[in-house]
This record gives sequence, structure tokens and C-alpha cells, in this order.
Amino acid sequence: MSDVLLSIEKLKKYFPVKNGLFRKKKFVQAVESVSFDIYRGETLGLVGESGCGKTTLGRTMIRLYEPTSGRIVYDGAPIYDSEQKIAVDMLPYRRKMQIIFQDPSASLDPRMTVGEIVGEALDIHKLCAGKKERQERINELLDEVGLNTEHANRFPHEFSGGQQQRVGIARALAVEPEFIVCDEPISALDVSIQSQVVNMLEDLQREKGLTYLFIAHDISVVRHISNRIGVMYLGQLVELAESYELCSHPIHPYTQTLLSAVPLPDPVKSRARERILLEGDIPSPLDPPGGCRFHTRCPYATARCRSEQPTLREYGPGHFAACHLLEQGK
Repeated sequence: MSDVLLSIEKLKKYFPVKNGLFRKKKFVQAVESVSFDIYRGETLGLVGESGCGKTTLGRTMIRLYEPTSGRIVYDGAPIYDSEQKIAVDMLPYRRKMQIIFQDPSASLDPRMTVGEIVGEALDIHKLCAGKKERQERINELLDEVGLNTEHANRFPHEFSGGQQQRVGIARALAVEPEFIVCDEPISALDVSIQSQVVNMLEDLQREKGLTYLFIAHDISVVRHISNRIGVMYLGQLVELAESYELCSHPIHPYTQTLLSAVPLPDPVKSRARERILLEGDIPSPLDPPGGCRFHTRCPYATARCRSEQPTLREYGPGHFAACHLLEQGK
């Protein structure tokens, strides 16, 4: 693939923390200098531990959160550039970029019916000429996500978690977007429902030519749905490669740790596999360590790791990682 749909360069997102009157102002460094491209029609998976900045990165990319600095380019046009002081009006881009939220019950207004929730975007962007066309479009969207037209008159609390997430997907599809951030769309669902939602997302992608950023904790699910996978740790991207390549040949110590924890269906292989256990907790993003942010938990850390931050380099075709040990050929 060579058609880049969305590109981010050195994207940062800091959240200010309120302190006392005479104390130095601090920031939560949620996303720190992340750069990558997403190609048209692909699914880029994003994995990492809780608090590593996956959700913040996804929301900042579509400017639900305003970036602290960096550059965002959508389909060749910059929509944010801190150096050039570019921050375009996002309303026209809301038709092209949408998000599916993690918690469907929290993302749906309990006072609105499903028809009102799905139809709100149609009204904002003036996509329907009249009430009849609007209702037909709502019915069509509900049918696409496996719901009945009669569900349009019900409220969110009358649905199961899986059905609520389908409503959220229908809402995202209402404006016919090109790019969708799937922010852990199955983490709040039962296991039996998760596969249905993942299969539906794959079907919609084939039918509509959608591009996804798929955020999740479960690397086995990400491996199934993604063309490429990025691994984040404490706000930074530490490895990026094609799905099969990354899962078969991880080269960053943190990625190796994540994959060693994935359950294997074969009990013999599972017992024979060596588990990599990390010591300590993730450092606070309020005061991240200097150098490589993973050095406080990495069993291979050197003095250079503690003092110098590694850069993301290509170590194979399309396989990028940020690690000093790899630069030294170890």
C-alpha cells in the first residue's frame, strides 16, 4: 500500500495538572512524539498496557483532544501543524473521521432514542432532504449493524451491551466516513459478542472501503483484524510492523513481554514457552524517566538506555522499533 490517508508527525498531547499557587505547573505527558502513517483501506492495530496513551492518541489524531504540538495530515491536507500554526475547522472533517467509543452505555445519551442518536449527525451535516429520507437512512443504518427498524424508537438502557455498541457503530457510519478510530470497541462486551462485532467491522470495511485505527488490549484480537500493529509504552511508539511479522518476530523487549503473556491453545507449547515477567510498575506520565522510558523495567537496560532516548528505526522491511540494543546488533 502506498496511498497514505492519515499521517501524524511528532504528535504530542500533554494534560496540565492543577497545583498550588506557588508550585511549578506539571503536565501529564500522555502522548510523546508519536509518528506513523495509516494507509487507505487498512487496519492499524494499537496495543499496550492500560495508561500507555492509546486512547489519547486516537482521540488526538481526530482532534477530539487538541494536540499540544506536532503535525496531522489527512488525505494530503494538513489539519493541524503547530510549527505552521495551522488548526483548520474540523466540522467538514467530522464527515470523514469518526470514532467508536469503548463504553457504549456511557457514549449514548440516555435521554435520546436510538433514532435520535443515529439521526443527529444527519441533521448536523444536513445529509437528508426531509423527514422521510431521514427515517429511511436511519432504518438502513440500523439494518447494516444488525438491528431492527423498530429499535429506532427505544432508548439505550433497553438494549444489551452488544446492541448498544451496534448503535454506536451505526452512529459512526451515519456520515459515511472514510476513517474510524475503534477505541477498544469490544472490551466491554461478552466474549460471545466480541467475535460478532469484530466480524461485522471487517464486513463493513470490505463493503465501504473503510480505514480503521483499532485500539485494544488483547493482542490476539488485534492480530486477527489488523494489517499492521503498533506497540505503545508510556506515551511512545516502541515497535511497528506488519501483523504476522510483529507477532512472529518481535524485536523490542516490551513487545516480546506482551506476546509471552498471550495464551496458547496448545497446552504442551504453553508449558514449554518461557514467560517474560517485568518487575515494577509503569512509571507515572507526570514524571517519566529520562532516556528510554522502558529502561526502569527492561532486563537488558544499559547506561545508554538510562541517559539517551532511542529513535524509531527500520530494522527490516516495514519493521520499526526504538531500542538502543537493536542499534548495537544485540
